[in-house]
Amino acid sequence: MPATDITPALLRSWPLPMPAADGDKEVRGHLLIVAGSAEMPGAILLAATAALRAGAGKLTLATGTSVAPQVAIAMPEARVIGLDETAPGGFRHEARHQLAPLAGKVDAVLVGPGMCDTPATCELMRHLLPLFAGSRLILDACAMQVVRKPPHFRFGQPVLLTPHAGELAQLMGIPKEAVLADPHACAMEAARRWHAIVALKGALSVLAMPDGTTWTHAGGNIGLAISGSGDTLAGIITGLAARGAPLEQACAWGIALHALAGEQLALRFGILGYLAREIPAEIPALLRHLAV
Repeated sequence: MPATDITPALLRSWPLPMPAADGDKEVRGHLLIVAGSAEMPGAILLAATAALRAGAGKLTLATGTSVAPQVAIAMPEARVIGLDETAPGGFRHEARHQLAPLAGKVDAVLVGPGMCDTPATCELMRHLLPLFAGSRLILDACAMQVVRKPPHFRFGQPVLLTPHAGELAQLMGIPKEAVLADPHACAMEAARRWHAIVALKGALSVLAMPDGTTWTHAGGNIGLAISGSGDTLAGIITGLAARGAPLEQACAWGIALHALAGEQLALRFGILGYLAREIPAEIPALLRHLAV
């Protein structure tokens, strides 16, 4: 079936959930981000800032014990949980016990930005999937590697994967050139194969559902191709999902907001030279603009 273009008109016809005027931070949505490492502690901060700028109300961060105090100081809006680390810098699978009290209490969960030690991450993911079966789950970076083992892996719950072309090629075991040649077909096949929602990021982004429904978005600029940009996109999507948006809606809005933020920043700084950390501050005004 043909893909639907993600346009401002489409988004205005697909409004995001809004909290009641007399609601509290719980009503605005509670999200958990499991991310970061000693090598890349900034990833969790970028995602967290973007999630709050997207309108979520309550934030819990889980990162390595080696950087948790610094993350807590840098992100005073969050509760921060320090997780035991593996020698290569990942999180031990026993970390699930520290996160278990949050099961059933968080509306959305993001796992992956800035994480390392893929084997340890995959082992942890196999425990987190059933633990957070009742939450909207977004997997980014090395957390997506869980689909590679065992063979013929399929999710049994709603999950969003956010690969770029190189990551999707590696996950599917095909050349990157094949993904670039037909991103629409590759995203559809990945969604069908893993029974997941797949957001293939790029100059042309493709959002694919397991049932074959797809959306595409062409926009943004080359300035968005910068370290940390994907972390902010994952955070925007997770923040919207925490507010109550279904994963496909949160992703469609997130892709568009991220691209529009790049366009706004390019007007001020030029198409090259703006930073990923500057993207989140653009989101509230863009949300207001798209809601009109």
